[in-house]
Amino acid sequence: MQDIGIYIKKLKTLIIGEAHNPLDSNIFHKLSLIALFAWVGLGSDAMSSASYGPEEAYLALGGHIYLAIFVAIGIIVTIFVISTSYSQIVELFPTGGGGYLVASKLLSPSLGMISGCALLIDYVLTIAISIASGVDAVLSFLPISWQTIKFGFAFFVILILILLNLRGIKESVIFLIPIFTLFVVAHVILIVYAFYFHFANVPTVMNNTIADVHNVTYGVGFVGLLSIVLHSYSMGAGTYTGIEAVSNAVPVLREPRVQTAKRTMRLMAISLAFMAAGLMIAYVLYNVAHEPGKTLNATLFENVTKPWGTFGTYFVIATLISEAGLLFVAAQTGFIDGPRVLANMALDRWVPTKFATLSDRFVTQNGILIMGVSALIMVSLTEGSVERLVVLYSIAVFITFILSQVGMVRHWWKSKTKIKDWKKKLIINGV
Repeated sequence: MQDIGIYIKKLKTLIIGEAHNPLDSNIFHKLSLIALFAWVGLGSDAMSSASYGPEEAYLALGGHIYLAIFVAIGIIVTIFVISTSYSQIVELFPTGGGGYLVASKLLSPSLGMISGCALLIDYVLTIAISIASGVDAVLSFLPISWQTIKFGFAFFVILILILLNLRGIKESVIFLIPIFTLFVVAHVILIVYAFYFHFANVPTVMNNTIADVHNVTYGVGFVGLLSIVLHSYSMGAGTYTGIEAVSNAVPVLREPRVQTAKRTMRLMAISLAFMAAGLMIAYVLYNVAHEPGKTLNATLFENVTKPWGTFGTYFVIATLISEAGLLFVAAQTGFIDGPRVLANMALDRWVPTKFATLSDRFVTQNGILIMGVSALIMVSLTEGSVERLVVLYSIAVFITFILSQVGMVRHWWKSKTKIKDWKKKLIINGV
C-alpha cells in the first residue's frame, strides 16, 4: 500500500508539478500578475466575447442589419460605463471587490449570497461558452462533416485547462500570451482594413440606416423599433462580461494592486470597445449573412481577405485559430475567479469550508475541479450551443451587475456627508 501511495504522489507531481515551498517569501510575488498578464488572463474573457457577442446581436436584428449602428454605439457606451463603475468598486474594496463581497457588505448577506451564486454560474458559463465558441471558430475552416467532433473537442480542451490551472495561475497565463498577441494583431488588421477600403461607402450606409429606421417606424412604430434594437442589444449582452473579473481578482494582481487593476480595466475597455463595435460595423459594411458550419466572424474575414488570394486564406485560418486560442484563454477567468468566489463564500459558511483550502501548489484545487466539471456538464446539456449558453450567461452576469451597482449607490448616498464628490460617484454607479 505504501508503494502505491508513492506512485500516486509521483504521478500527481508529474501532472501538476512539485509542491511550492510555503516559507519562500517570493512565491506569491512570482504568482502575482502585472497589468499586461492580467489583461491576458482576465481581459481575455472580455476580449474573446467579441467572438460571439456581436454575432448574436447582429443575427437578432434579422433583416434590419443597418440598425446595428445603434447597437454598436450602445455597446461602446456600456463598456465604458461598466469599466468606470468597477474602477470605483476596486478603490472601495482594494483587497478584492467582486459582486459577492460588494453585495454582502453594502446590501445584506442574503443578497450577497444570491450575487455569489449568480457569479458562480457566470464563471461556469464563462468556461463553457468560451470553449464552445472556440471550438466553433476552429471548425469554421474545416468541412461541415467535422461538426460531429464538437463535443469531444470541447471536452478535451476543458480537461487540459483543468490540469494547467492545477499547476498554478501564472504558468497557465504565460503559456498563452503568444496566442493572445496574435489574436489582437490579426483582428486589428482585419477591422482597420475593412474600414479603410469601405470608407467611401459610409454615406451609403448612413442613408440605408436612416431608411431602415423610417421603414421600421412606419411598419411597427417607434416602440417596435426600440424593441428590435433592445432585443439585439440584450442578445449581445455577453459582450460585456469579463470587465468585472478584475474586481474579483485583485488579490492575485501585482502591487500596487488598485492601480494595476485600474490599468487592466482601461486596457480591457479600450480594446473590447474597438473590437466589438468594429466587428458589428464591419458586418454591416460587408452585408454578412450566416453560413451553416461557420461563425459570422469566419464569413466576414473570408470576405475581407478575398483580394489577398492564397495568402488571405491562410491569414483567415491563422486568425480563427488565434480566436479559438483566445477563447480558450478566456476560460481562465472562470478557473481563476470562480474558485475565489467559492473560497469567500466558504469563509462565510454558505458552502463547505474545504473550498477555501489551498493545495500544495497554492491553488484552490477543489474550486478548480468543481468549475471544470460543472462546465463539462453545461456543454453536454446545451450540446455546446453558443446561442443557448449566451442567454444564460447574460442573465447571471447582469444579476451580479445590478446588485453590485445598487450596493455602491447605497454606499455613496449613506456617505454623502463624508465624501466630497459623492454625487459624481453615485451617478457613475447609478447609470
